[in-house]
Amino acid sequence: MILGLMGRKLGMGRMVDSNGVVVSATLLSVGPCFVTQVKTAERDGYRAIQIGYEESTKLSKPQLGHVGAVGKLRHLREVPFDADADPASLAVGEKFDVSVFVADEKVDVVGVSKGRGFAGTIKRHGFHGGPKTHGQSDRWRAPGAIGAGTTPGRVYKGTRMSGRMGGDVVTTKRLQVLAVDAEKALVAVKGAVPGPTGGLIFVKKSRPTGRRKR
Repeated sequence: MILGLMGRKLGMGRMVDSNGVVVSATLLSVGPCFVTQVKTAERDGYRAIQIGYEESTKLSKPQLGHVGAVGKLRHLREVPFDADADPASLAVGEKFDVSVFVADEKVDVVGVSKGRGFAGTIKRHGFHGGPKTHGQSDRWRAPGAIGAGTTPGRVYKGTRMSGRMGGDVVTTKRLQVLAVDAEKALVAVKGAVPGPTGGLIFVKKSRPTGRRKR
């Protein structure tokens, strides 16, 4: 059994959970996904499955050569599967749908955050800005000093400054699955999911928590 599927974020709303509490929820359209390649430890050095999602008419010849036998699948991603599963039992072209997930389990959702363009330090990092005192009337949103004097005489790498904001791969972990609709390929999860409405997401089962044994 594979542990994750690709899909699209449909939007947010409210739902009533199993305890009768109204919670914020995100609706996801998940799958169906098709196996496009099976990787084994003997041949590839590790065990994984490559799945494809969404058909498209605009694929290059190399892409068609790789997934043409399954379909004109647009998005590809490698996903892990159960350690007890036999790779030989999974065949190219096999279909997986939203029934992989069940209600009340925990999932991790991976998406690309909304791009905000070029942003200053107040919006990007939450700086407070400078005070409007002592003739400093035009420095409200300035970051302030970024150097460290003669020693080291340079700006450290990683200093929080203005720059491109958003457009990063973000993982929201351990979201509760509120409901699964196999007929409509829908999953409702509790809380927010990274990315815009209609954005591509990857939903995978969360790892069990607990202290590691030494």
